[in-house]
Amino acid sequence: MSPLRIIFMGTPEFAVPSLEALVAGGCSIVAVVTATDKPQGRGQELRGSPVKECALSHNIPVLQPTNLKSEEFVSQLRQYRADLQVVVAFRMLPEVVWAMPPLGTFNLHASLLPQYRGAAPINWAIINGEKETGLTTFFLRHEIDTGGIIFQEKETIQPDDDAGTLYERLRHKGAGLVLKTVQSVAAGTVQPAEQRIEKNLKAAPKIFKETCQINWGQSAASIRNFVRGLSPYPGAWTIIENKVYKIYRVTRHDSKPFGDTFRTDNKTYLYFSTTDGAVSVEELQPEGKRRMSIGEFFRGNKLETGK
Repeated sequence: MSPLRIIFMGTPEFAVPSLEALVAGGCSIVAVVTATDKPQGRGQELRGSPVKECALSHNIPVLQPTNLKSEEFVSQLRQYRADLQVVVAFRMLPEVVWAMPPLGTFNLHASLLPQYRGAAPINWAIINGEKETGLTTFFLRHEIDTGGIIFQEKETIQPDDDAGTLYERLRHKGAGLVLKTVQSVAAGTVQPAEQRIEKNLKAAPKIFKETCQINWGQSAASIRNFVRGLSPYPGAWTIIENKVYKIYRVTRHDSKPFGDTFRTDNKTYLYFSTTDGAVSVEELQPEGKRRMSIGEFFRGNKLETGK
C-alpha cells in the first residue's frame, strides 16, 4: 500500500517540528502551504516563513496563496490529489479547502479542547493561572476549533513558565502527536470523539496591543501571570513618566500595598503596588531600547517614585 499523499499547512516556528517529524517518519508530503514572504530585519528584506525554509530544505513544493478561496489556488491544490491535509499554526481555511481530501483535514491545537478555543491558547492559559494545558488533534469543521477530537496530550504548566518556554515544549511535543495522528489515519483506526459540552468554557481570542496593558489594580499573582503569559511576545506593557515600558518578568515582593504607583531606589529595585501587596520588576524594555535587567536599566536611567 502506497503512503498517504499529504499536504502540510503551517507558517511559524511552532509548525516546523511537526513537518520535520512527518518527513522523518517516511510520510509523503506532496506540498506545503504557507504564508507569503514578509519583509524582516533592519533591511526589511523579503524572507520566507520558517515552514517554507523547512520545506525547501526537503525539496517539497511550496504554495503561498494570498487568497485561499481563489479558483487558481483551489485548482492548484486539487492537482496534488492529497488524501489528507495537516494544519499546524495556519490561517482559517475555507470549506472548499478543508473538505477537499477524502480523509479530511486535521489541525494541531495548543490546548485541551474544548477549553481555550481561539488564536492564543498558550498565552491565555498562563494569564488565567492554569496549572495544566496540552495539545489536541482534531478534524476541521465549520465552527472554529470544534471538530471531532482525535488525540490529546496533557502538559504541566510550571510555576516559572512563560509563554516562550511553554511554546517551546508544546511545539516539540506536538510533532509527536501529529505523526501519531497521521499514522492512525493511515491505519484506519481513528475514532474522533465529539467535543464535550462544558460550562464555563475559557476562550483564547487573538491578542492585540491594547490587550497587553498591565492593570496594576489586581492581585500580585494575577499581574505576574499576565506578564508571564505575554512574555516574550507580544509583551505586557505599562506607562512610566509618559513613556511605554514592556515588562517581561516580575516576582512577588513581600510588602503591603503602598500609596504610590511604584517605588524605587534607582539602583536595585522597582516595586509596583498591587491590591494585595507588590511586585518587583526584574526585566523590562524601555521604548526604543533593548530588553534588560532592572540593574542594567538603573545604570543609565532614573525614575521619580510614583510619577
